[in-house]
Amino acid sequence: MWSYVAWRVIYVIPTLFGVSIIMFFLLFVAPGDPLATLLPPDATAADRAKLAHSMGLDKPVYTQYVIWLGNALQGDLGESFHNNVPVIDEVKAALKNTFILAATAAVLSITAGAVLGTIAAFNQGRWLDKVASAIAITGLSLPNYWVAILLIIVFSVTWGVLPAQGMQTIGGAGSGPLDVMKHMVIPVVALMMISVGIITRMMRASVLEVLDREYVTALRGKGLAPYSIVYHVIKNAAPSVITVVGLDFGYLVGGSILVESVVNWPGAGGLLNLAIQRRDIMVIQGTALALASIFVVLNLVVDIFNTMIDPRIRRT
Repeated sequence: MWSYVAWRVIYVIPTLFGVSIIMFFLLFVAPGDPLATLLPPDATAADRAKLAHSMGLDKPVYTQYVIWLGNALQGDLGESFHNNVPVIDEVKAALKNTFILAATAAVLSITAGAVLGTIAAFNQGRWLDKVASAIAITGLSLPNYWVAILLIIVFSVTWGVLPAQGMQTIGGAGSGPLDVMKHMVIPVVALMMISVGIITRMMRASVLEVLDREYVTALRGKGLAPYSIVYHVIKNAAPSVITVVGLDFGYLVGGSILVESVVNWPGAGGLLNLAIQRRDIMVIQGTALALASIFVVLNLVVDIFNTMIDPRIRRT
């Protein structure tokens, strides 16, 4: 097992290296001028050249990449062009807030999806199966940012029972953990809709595949208790579902940009969206690299966890 884990860890290095190359050079291909928002309208060519030199943007792209990569390997992601704050500090603060949303949405969606998928599989063709499948399809069909807007209209504008923006009430008497939880309801529900649909469908398909195997029939023939059969079925269906869950959590962390923008949540999505609007290259690079690293590490953790559940994976 340890040799398998070692090889999987080694594969992470070229993956992150490739991600950094693609991400860095795509920023220079994309339209937009990072200096335009920093210079006054009456700036001269000399002013522009001076600013570009001070920021290191007058060097060839490959030279800029080598310098940036060397600094990134030492934990230095540069400074924001707009506020001169270290990018690593901004990314840490934003990721902390994003993890609050992503972890909550992941726990709820995994629980709901696993329960719905298992119920649907054990009741194939019955009304419980149809209800669970309808919930899954509905979740997959609705864009999460649209769900966030709809929830704001209903629960914030019309009924006034939930806050519409931000992470907590600024200067309000009700600020605190409960206030933060109230602000989390809309973005968490919006984020978990697609995840519930994906996990439900995957869990249903995996459990149905296991139920068709001969050993399940043998367990039933021996008179094994129903809850024991469910345990064995779920254990054998788990590896494929865990893979989806790991990827889904990466999606929740990296794909929350639209939801965070809608509800003005101070997370990585909001930071990345603001950096794109400002063309703040250093913040875009740092945030994108952090999100990509999280996604790659999650894949590694999922692969290792799968080998612990199903030893056959180590021999493939």
